[in-house]
Amino acid sequence: MKIIFTIFILIYGIFSPGTSTAQSSDTKQACIPCAELKKLQLPDVTITRMESLQRDTIKSDVPWIPTKYITVPFCRVTGTISKEIGFEIFVPQTWNGRFLMSGNGGFGGRFQNNLHEYVNQGYAIAATNTGHKASNDTDASWALNDMERQLNFGKLAVHRTAVVSKSLIRSYYCSEPAYSYFLGCSRGGGQALMEAQLYPDDFNGIVAGAPAYNWTDFGAKFIRESQVNYPDPKSLKPLITADNLKLLQSLIMQACDKLDGLADNILNNPGDCKIDFSKFPLCPNDQPSPNCFTKAQLNAIQTIYSPLVVEGKQVYPVQPFGLEAELGSWDIWITGTNDILPQSLVSSFGTNLYKYLIYNDSTWDYSKYDFSNYSRDTKYAAAFLNATSTDYSAFKKLNRKMIIYHGWNDPCFSAYSTIEHYEQALKANPDLTSNIRMFLLPGVLHCGGGTGPDDIDWVRQIRDWVENEKAPERLVLSKIENGKTIMTRPVFPFPKQTVYKGSGDPNDEKNFGPR
Repeated sequence: MKIIFTIFILIYGIFSPGTSTAQSSDTKQACIPCAELKKLQLPDVTITRMESLQRDTIKSDVPWIPTKYITVPFCRVTGTISKEIGFEIFVPQTWNGRFLMSGNGGFGGRFQNNLHEYVNQGYAIAATNTGHKASNDTDASWALNDMERQLNFGKLAVHRTAVVSKSLIRSYYCSEPAYSYFLGCSRGGGQALMEAQLYPDDFNGIVAGAPAYNWTDFGAKFIRESQVNYPDPKSLKPLITADNLKLLQSLIMQACDKLDGLADNILNNPGDCKIDFSKFPLCPNDQPSPNCFTKAQLNAIQTIYSPLVVEGKQVYPVQPFGLEAELGSWDIWITGTNDILPQSLVSSFGTNLYKYLIYNDSTWDYSKYDFSNYSRDTKYAAAFLNATSTDYSAFKKLNRKMIIYHGWNDPCFSAYSTIEHYEQALKANPDLTSNIRMFLLPGVLHCGGGTGPDDIDWVRQIRDWVENEKAPERLVLSKIENGKTIMTRPVFPFPKQTVYKGSGDPNDEKNFGPR
């Protein structure tokens, strides 16, 4: 069950806030009964459900998402903004004056809120369905020729939900939120960057994990990877096998694992790893075997690592080396060599993105795409999907704070893409580190998982920066298995790297420092 849940987090990028720790604060009580919220007349808002509960058990409709427990009295409000932007808000009877909003994963379509248990600490929380309903997060058919849904998903649903949530909170407590925060990973990370760029008034603090911010570009990379791994669109049989992945990771770790001073299956900086593919074993007579690569397999693997260049311009950067064969890595995202999904997520997301949000053509065939007229054809979708602006001046002027993090071994979005965005933003404003800092997590996959530590209370980190002016200089992450912490290591603000001091327990964060 734990394995399946881990894969689910990796698939859909649901934000995992880490192990929460309570923070004391002044509290406020609700000033009106929950039922009174039904009477509110908010422009373009319809409240469809409202209930007052003493506690609640929130069960998922799928077995791999754990049950959540709310143990304090609260009011739950659901409703619709405009035609289809659904929202859900939980407001506790005793409030700590703070509002948390959760981001989405995949193509959204439902309330993907992983912050329920923060209600027990007095937070008001909210989530949105991003302006449409869907049961499958990889399906974007809802967007076909529907400009309103496309715009809601791309840049409006989070903002409008934040505005309405604050209005309901204000009415329920007769007080504005003292602080508002947004936390998301994957699609939620992209929503976070969009909020910081377009709507800096919405949140005092933001946490953006593995951000899906340049849809048209990573979508193009997804299509190219699908073309080399699924050469036959009718069979969707992956060219790269599970045995290929095991051999690939083994060869890479043999060459690079000890570069950081430890043989621990964690590459502190994959950029230090240099691989000569010409030395990889080729299969005799080009016949597939577990201990070698065919020429086509090796070509596909090199294509996945390589940057995507279109019209003479780099569209998407290289893929970092490492953890190719780990559970929830390439098997789920790139090669589709697992027993859970019918094809890789890169293939599912890429083809749905291009069919329904870029070309608005359900018959579009990825295998025939030659990337001609790429810039022209993606221009419209880029206008509402991409959060690629490097102008954070309004965000900085309001003294907002944002933490960006990305797993070095993310098989979905290359960490180098996030690095490029951050470096471009720093070039535009060298003092941006006073408001935005980025952390790279060694040995971590997409939003979590992998061989490295991935657990931290992000809510506490962003609160300390926003409310106490305690800028994140050294964050300690934990690796937790079966409820037990087996490893702790620090990370430092980019461009600093984590290095082993040369002695002491490598599972203890005290034995690591910055470089």
